[in-house]
Amino acid sequence: MSVESLAPATDNPAGYIRHHLENLHVGEGFWTFNLDTLFFGMLLAFLLGWVAKKVGDNLDSNHPKGMQNFLETIVEFVDQQVKDAFAGRNPLIAPLAFTVFVWIFLMNTMDLIPVDLLPKLADMVGIHNLKVVPTTDLSTTFGLSFSVFALIIYYNIKIKGAFGFVKMFLFHPFAASNIFVKLLLMPVNILMTSIEEIAKPLSMGLRLFGNMFAGELIFMLIALLPFWIQWPAGGIWAIFHILVITLQAFIFMLLTIVYLSIAHQELEH
Repeated sequence: MSVESLAPATDNPAGYIRHHLENLHVGEGFWTFNLDTLFFGMLLAFLLGWVAKKVGDNLDSNHPKGMQNFLETIVEFVDQQVKDAFAGRNPLIAPLAFTVFVWIFLMNTMDLIPVDLLPKLADMVGIHNLKVVPTTDLSTTFGLSFSVFALIIYYNIKIKGAFGFVKMFLFHPFAASNIFVKLLLMPVNILMTSIEEIAKPLSMGLRLFGNMFAGELIFMLIALLPFWIQWPAGGIWAIFHILVITLQAFIFMLLTIVYLSIAHQELEH
């Protein structure tokens, strides 16, 4: 067990925070794999799939109860968001939105576990670095957002066609009837549309990461306070953070629906 992890947090606040912000990883540079992020992300994905299968295997449409009632409430909520925000019909969108919302919510909820609990348990078995909130890792949030971005590109090409997809960059956002003006505006349109498209996954990934990282950092700062302040301060922040956790999952889901809805729209002539 490391000396740094045994020392009281107040003796070395910077070291304490630095220790908690370091992932359990292998490799260096671009080929770094954060093992704790992968483990907890996959564990929660497996948990979601297992619960969904158990509920599906024991589905009772006449007398729904317990987890079935809870999941049906979430399904109805997500389905309503899809109906309101998605202008089209695609059987993939609602299941995708449900998966994104619940999986991100579960990963965010890991932030409510006492900040020292799992790292100290891991330290006891020789694992000296452990981050338990996958969404405080940019590799997770960008992995999610660029997966959505890949679907955006796919449906843009599928709905508009390859030529229509190229036209979107050439004649959007500034359109003109004169052929010479169109040619002059093409470089500007390509630049503006490229920025607009690239901003979608970047904003989605950074928004989720930034909010969850800030929340985790506040829990660490609270852990540095005297013990008699930690409990009330931590409890108040945890109650508020439940709203942040849910809201960030909802925003990511809603942006996924909206961006895919835009990708399904036919090119205007």
